[in-house]
Amino acid sequence: MSRKFFGTDGIRGVANRVLTPEVAFQIGQAAGRWLVSKGAKRQVAIGRDTRRSGPMLGAALAAGFNSAGVDVVALGVAPTPAVSYVVRHGAFSLGAVISASHNPAPDNGIKLLNADGGKLPDSWEAEIEALIGAPFEDRPEGDQIGLLTTQSSAMDDYGDWLVTLVPERLDGLKVVVDGAHGAAYQLGPEVLQRLGAEVIVVGDTPDGLNINAEGGATKPKFAQEIVTKTGSDAGISFDGDADRCVFSDDQGRLINGDRTIAIWAAHHKPNLANHVVVGTVMSNMGFEQYMEAQGIRLIRAKVGDKYVSEQIREHHAPIGGEQSGHIIFPNHGPTGDGLATMLEFLRVVVREKKKVSELFDQFENWPQVMVNLRVADKETWGDSSEVKAAIAHAETLVEGNGRVNVRASGTQPVVRVMVESSDQGIRDQAADAIVSALKAHAGAHIEGTVDLTHDLGD
Repeated sequence: MSRKFFGTDGIRGVANRVLTPEVAFQIGQAAGRWLVSKGAKRQVAIGRDTRRSGPMLGAALAAGFNSAGVDVVALGVAPTPAVSYVVRHGAFSLGAVISASHNPAPDNGIKLLNADGGKLPDSWEAEIEALIGAPFEDRPEGDQIGLLTTQSSAMDDYGDWLVTLVPERLDGLKVVVDGAHGAAYQLGPEVLQRLGAEVIVVGDTPDGLNINAEGGATKPKFAQEIVTKTGSDAGISFDGDADRCVFSDDQGRLINGDRTIAIWAAHHKPNLANHVVVGTVMSNMGFEQYMEAQGIRLIRAKVGDKYVSEQIREHHAPIGGEQSGHIIFPNHGPTGDGLATMLEFLRVVVREKKKVSELFDQFENWPQVMVNLRVADKETWGDSSEVKAAIAHAETLVEGNGRVNVRASGTQPVVRVMVESSDQGIRDQAADAIVSALKAHAGAHIEGTVDLTHDLGD
């Protein structure tokens, strides 16, 4: 079903232009009406990241819920996983996060969480979207109108829980934390310090406009360079809402989501449930081969942490995630949690009694590239016979020693072309064939190319 508002991770757009207060109000009202229709408890928790537009959109979203007769508890600045924690441990039927994650400061977004703290299924989002702008004559009045209250103490409970994840403590570790001037700029370093780590903090002075601007999970080289300059053991880079993080080893090399899962799963192999982990269609074949050598099967999900979560549930996997650093530990919660990922990773480092670089060197990635192309129409870009033929030709080129994945972004008018092969020359030849066809027959132009072998894509 085609949807106007919801993408792969909620609703996003330029704040006050695409994602306006009017739109936020309509979403809150529609979600509130939907909640009431289900007979659920009429209470919602809302958190936000540090963007200037967050309070404006949060107020509008809360007003929408209130107008439908739903109470709202505003948590203030809170990482997405903290909102998830509060919702699933409290008397809430929905959670909402005002954030555009890794996007620049002018953007913002709204994502909804269900009562167990996970992302809403596509079918529920479609039901809510159908109520946006629909006639609403029987409005609540008087004491039936929802209340808006604030509660910042919920963050304390989440922080206390995080500390319990590392009973071994982190004394002796020296780490760099890049908060991306986002939602975890205080809590991330604070938890590490409570566990005894020495912490060098950057990206911890949000002004509403600098979120993700100089570093963070999509620009991890910022932290990687500081790690090598300061002789630190590891680097941690969060994104704006801290539902993901990526790492640096002590040599300044990137540890993305694939490698994080690999390191964690290899360490926990003796007790790994079902000997299975979940990645995505983007996960590197080098990672998959390493898992196979460990006797662990990799299940591939569609891109998007909600789809990773679905596969985790289906296969009863103890871990799953994306290259981008969205990692889900189902025993901790149903959605990506950058802070829990940070602690699970550092716990392995402490237990292994090895340098992070020694854990890094367990496998090599296959050559992998991603080309992002802006297209005029996300729906019709692949309709031409020439584009279809180019994709088929590329698949033939890498057959037996690589993969091709071409998909439209869920949040932008962009087509992402991913090709990997054990042979870099074949990889590049296959990618060039698809890109040329898209430029010639889908009106596409290249926005950027990322060598995913060693760097991080979107």
